[in-house]
Amino acid sequence: MEARRALLAVPVLAGALALGGCAQGADSQAPGAAPSSSSPAAPIPSWAKVTGPPHIVPAVRDFRPANGIGWRPTKGARIVVPAGEKSTVADEAQLMAKDLGGLAVVWGNQDVRPGDVEVKLSGGAKGPDNAPGSTVDESYTLAARGGRLTLTAPTDAGVFYGTRTVKQAVRNAGGLPEGTIEDGPDRPQRGMLLDNARKSFTADWIEARIRQLADLKLNQLQLHFSDDQGFRIQSDSHPDIVSADHLTKDQVRHLIKVGQSLHVTLIPEIDSPGHLGAVLDHYPDLRLRNASGTPLRGAIDISNPQAGALIDSLLKEYAQLFPGPYWHLGGDEYQALMSSDPEARYPQLARAAQDKYGPGATIKDLATGWLNDRQKTVQAAGKTRIEAWNDGFFAGGKVAADKNRTVAYWTGKEIGARDPAEFLREGRTVLNLNDEFLYYVLGEPNNFTYPTGERIYKSWTPLVLRHTSPVSVPSSLTGADRIPGARFAIWNDRAQAQTAQQIAAGIRMPLAALAQKTWDPRTPALSWPDFKALVNRL
Repeated sequence: MEARRALLAVPVLAGALALGGCAQGADSQAPGAAPSSSSPAAPIPSWAKVTGPPHIVPAVRDFRPANGIGWRPTKGARIVVPAGEKSTVADEAQLMAKDLGGLAVVWGNQDVRPGDVEVKLSGGAKGPDNAPGSTVDESYTLAARGGRLTLTAPTDAGVFYGTRTVKQAVRNAGGLPEGTIEDGPDRPQRGMLLDNARKSFTADWIEARIRQLADLKLNQLQLHFSDDQGFRIQSDSHPDIVSADHLTKDQVRHLIKVGQSLHVTLIPEIDSPGHLGAVLDHYPDLRLRNASGTPLRGAIDISNPQAGALIDSLLKEYAQLFPGPYWHLGGDEYQALMSSDPEARYPQLARAAQDKYGPGATIKDLATGWLNDRQKTVQAAGKTRIEAWNDGFFAGGKVAADKNRTVAYWTGKEIGARDPAEFLREGRTVLNLNDEFLYYVLGEPNNFTYPTGERIYKSWTPLVLRHTSPVSVPSSLTGADRIPGARFAIWNDRAQAQTAQQIAAGIRMPLAALAQKTWDPRTPALSWPDFKALVNRL
């Protein structure tokens, strides 16, 4: 708790909030609730009426207007937390107080006066340690009534998202209109992937992105920190593999704590059995070689028992660094399987497959077994939500991918790529990273173009997993339990094509559009020009 509080010194709203006089007296209550104050006749502060509906990003799901002047932050207004200073919502209350220009926070059983904001937990969270167990647990209610504002949610995550709504509403319109907001996300996983292996980013730049994600109610940041071009986090077990430009473990711990304070989970990815060039530069004997003895850049020889031992040692080390249940195994673009005749070009892999899995086994079986073994390693370290790229899952064969592995679906363009409908019919969970809409690839190689917020806003939904059309399966297979959400991916294939500042500018509108489309499945009420103008105001 103390570590989280120390991280809440975020900048206040752009420009000083105009603070006026505030009368004192009556308690706050949600519509229909019993008052908790003995002075209900206290006068309502006088301020210019806040007109609605509220316009924020992402848009609120439901707003029921009422007659009244709404709520604005005023001089003498307070954040009231009945649950006390040691409650799970204490951090969120303090953050909102800072965002609103430095309001006072008071704890315990206090009269809620006109102008105040009351922050309350409604209970009912099913996740451990008050963490969200579903999108319902990330929901919140905001009621502006009688000059007071009441924020209620089942978890501190829901409270946090309510504070983001208040922050944006004050910035955009000065406050919240009279009435009640009922809000919550459509998809539980909403976020961004950063390839910080091919291009190094400072800890400050990454922290700024975490704060940006949080303000948009996005809750995940995947770090692809190992690839052919670099290994970007300090290693104690294999210090030789670490690139000169890298994050220290203390910097990563700080970023994790920032994320925790803002309800953004950091998800690590060590890609294998491909994309391992930076590691294999120091272990050349473990490089995959073709039939003529030529080594392949980035591919590890999965027929060599020492290969698994090396990668497992890294998985164990970083599983201790990154808390939480998530782990991404990679599994994409293994060069042996991108050949027209893998068994002929890589006979050692073909032999190993049959030795391990019997006659008829193929290199695909060997690669599937490789990821299964790596999954066992991270599961033993406490990871329970395991992901891999869709081109690391194969149809048929003698070895099946672990049934609990999530398919991170990025492309339907690779050789032999399977339709996402197949995975859904198999009972798998499929996360959306559709490269047609959600891939920001530096330098635009291989016919990639920089994605635009407008195209995501107008044409994409979480159901558009491949190409440009929604996946063709019954609606019972497309709910949040099966397609849990999406991530916007930044890939630095041509690392010098843009600076970090240019990337930050380029992803701003796409992230806002992604936030809108993963929060609310309906067609947005605002036109694209109006949405873009709103984003610029906020």
